[in-house]
Amino acid sequence: MGHPKLPFSPSVTKDNFVFTSGQVYLTPEGKLLEGSIKEQTHQVMKNLKGVLEKAGVTFADVVKTTIYVTDMSLYGDVNEIYGSYFSEPYPARETVCVKELPMGAKIEISLIASKG
Repeated sequence: MGHPKLPFSPSVTKDNFVFTSGQVYLTPEGKLLEGSIKEQTHQVMKNLKGVLEKAGVTFADVVKTTIYVTDMSLYGDVNEIYGSYFSEPYPARETVCVKELPMGAKIEISLIASKG
């Protein structure tokens, strides 16, 4: 089953920077992953890893992240899993609590990576 064409790209490269679109915890089948917020955060990070690899960069190249959550009580678990994908110096980051996210997701993350 194909996905409808949406008006955005998984990533865009401009002036040696890779900007990813926000990723939620979609499985390869196109459904939100059932499970704990930790499992869902791992899925978000796996999805981001795939987007970065297609653009020719890795998590080591990430300079800025934005995390959106629908409930700040999720912050500790999200932060624990997110942090396991990076090492020092960590990317700059903000975490924003929002009313809702696409498809009813509880977390969405976007990244900016440097190719330089």
